Amino acid sequence: MRTKLVLAVLAAIAAAAPVHAGVELIAAGSLDAHQGDRAMRTAAPLENGVPGNLLGGLGSALAYAGCDRFVALPDRGPNAVPYDSVVDDTSSYIARFHTLRMELRPAGADAALPFALTPKLERTTLLWDLFPLYYGDGRAANLPDGAPRENHAFHHYFSGRSDNADPSRGSGWPLDGRLDPEGIRVSADGDAVFVSDEYGPYVYKFDRRSGRRLDSYALPAHFYVAKTASHGADEIAGNTSGRVANKGMEGLAISPDGRVLFGAMQAPLIQDGGDGAPVLRIARIDLRTRQVREYAYPLTNSGTTAKPKYNGVSEILAVNDHQLLVDERDGKGFGDGSEAKFKRVYLIDLAGATEVGKLSGAAALAAVAVQKTPFLDVVAELGRHGMLPSEIPAKLEGLSFGPDVTQDGHRRHTLFIANDNDFLADVTDDLHPQGAANPNRFFVFAFDDADLPGLKPQRIEHCQ
Repeated sequence: MRTKLVLAVLAAIAAAAPVHAGVELIAAGSLDAHQGDRAMRTAAPLENGVPGNLLGGLGSALAYAGCDRFVALPDRGPNAVPYDSVVDDTSSYIARFHTLRMELRPAGADAALPFALTPKLERTTLLWDLFPLYYGDGRAANLPDGAPRENHAFHHYFSGRSDNADPSRGSGWPLDGRLDPEGIRVSADGDAVFVSDEYGPYVYKFDRRSGRRLDSYALPAHFYVAKTASHGADEIAGNTSGRVANKGMEGLAISPDGRVLFGAMQAPLIQDGGDGAPVLRIARIDLRTRQVREYAYPLTNSGTTAKPKYNGVSEILAVNDHQLLVDERDGKGFGDGSEAKFKRVYLIDLAGATEVGKLSGAAALAAVAVQKTPFLDVVAELGRHGMLPSEIPAKLEGLSFGPDVTQDGHRRHTLFIANDNDFLADVTDDLHPQGAANPNRFFVFAFDDADLPGLKPQRIEHCQ
């Protein structure tokens, strides 16, 4: 009798205790990439003929904004359509972010995944400055000047045109009209967003409702290039230090208390070996003092001839005030006409890490790089649910925590990952000769406290 009683008690405890399942896919959703966004006044065709309000590239960055709202950030616009290499096929697409409502609900009993995700576009916010910005005259590319036609006396919009940079100044000039936004996070009060700029690199603060720039946060001089150019290859050839062209500050995180930003470069700086080198920099920016500290992150998918198509770090996400999740990926998969091989999320801890602001060179950085541990192998987990490597989006770039869910009676945390579809609503390649839809896609993963014991997610003071 005593044995039966003990077994019954143990069974009851086991039934009540959470079952640790590890990080697993629980939902997937998408937004049609053929439609326009809410900025209808920008709908006129761009220089390359693409509608100026095409709803694309949403997964360049994704940030939780409280309740069931997220903000999603497209990058510098639809430059996957070739039309003028002098400006790297960039256009006068006005920089913007979108407010999405993500409805995450339990799915039916016979559904493939336990939850259903329904993204809905609610609002589009254009980014601008009260003061005049520098725009190129377009003559070198035989184009009209780079000033967006929507500009007026007190609204000067940022755009993706690569020639909208003052050639007499380095890339650290904050009044250039070009902006390649790659990271977004919401302020603690919910009233502003921080955006990382790949062209600078810079971090800007924008009013969340109006889109007006409120502030800018400079990085140390060695992050900037002395000579800017509208063509990336020319810019690389003209500089011996600073960020690699089109691989500036790709990732952005905010501490749970909203006092610190973390910015990750996509690739190593030129003086650290540039594209293909094994270590890049993560900057810690104190928003009150503006002090910047730098740390070295060792890349897994770079630095060898066996991995020629490296893309480095696409996003970072604050677990607490010293731990970060890092999204490191290749450029392979759907949209690239190839098979995804390497898309992983790692956990790092900056507590006690060496500050590298005065160091230079791959060897010096590698010697003091932070340690990292695996958190999620995205390719493996999506494959476990039947997604072929050729169907996994090539550019899984947006990373955000979301609202907790209840699964099998237990509360679990969520991680949202979004893709940048390059504004290509359809893809035709050797693997898809008849063409295939290329929507803005979102994947939701659930995990337990045991998977990320230090988690202290940001709490937005109020939802909008």
